[in-house]
Amino acid sequence: MEEVRELVHEGVQLRFATPNALCDWRAQTFSTKEPETLAWIDAIPEGAVVWDVGANIGLYAVYAAARRKCRVWAFEPSVFNLELLARNVHLNGLVSQVCIVPFALSNAVGSNTLRMTTTEWGGALSTFGEAYGWDGEAIKRVFEFQTMGLPMDAARDLLGIPQPDFVKMDVDGIEHLILSGGASVLKAVKEVLIEVNDDFKEQAEGCERLLKAAGLTMKHKLHSEMIDNSTTGFQNTYNQIWVREPS
Repeated sequence: MEEVRELVHEGVQLRFATPNALCDWRAQTFSTKEPETLAWIDAIPEGAVVWDVGANIGLYAVYAAARRKCRVWAFEPSVFNLELLARNVHLNGLVSQVCIVPFALSNAVGSNTLRMTTTEWGGALSTFGEAYGWDGEAIKRVFEFQTMGLPMDAARDLLGIPQPDFVKMDVDGIEHLILSGGASVLKAVKEVLIEVNDDFKEQAEGCERLLKAAGLTMKHKLHSEMIDNSTTGFQNTYNQIWVREPS
């Protein structure tokens, strides 16, 4: 846990804990894995409220707070990633700007199972409350535990988390279910960046329907050259950027 990788992006110096090869890879590819996400963050007005849903080890939560002085609420239920998320917030001196929310977002209030495909620090491809993964197929779980979930609207109204101006969402498969529990929140957001797998029709069509119902319009659908050249099945997974057009 004492291993740290330092990097600079757009003049911002960042430090990330790298206790294993996966976390080190995430830090090394910071500028190249999701350049569209970084560009989106770069355009956020200073001081905006951002929800990072599926924060993992906090790369983008940290960048939004450091680069744009955002107030960030970082939602991450994985017990394996929470320590790294907290360490990275601390390493970058952003404790006053980033609040960690150790709950899963869902479409209902209550306990359910978080099914995980890995127990590695920095791991992803987990799912809450469902038996399928990022591709809509049965998840190959290696670990699971019960935790609490709640809808976006309840996170704001019951927990007192501020209404987000911007939402970044990457939860590997249940994005449409989370959106279905956030109708009120979504009607007041300015922009949403959401990862969608075009091959998972239920997810893709559900996200489109719910975001349009909230009055948002898709502006871009992007992914990096790294994803385009991937041989792991993610070639049709994109970060979609939805915006509220001026009235």
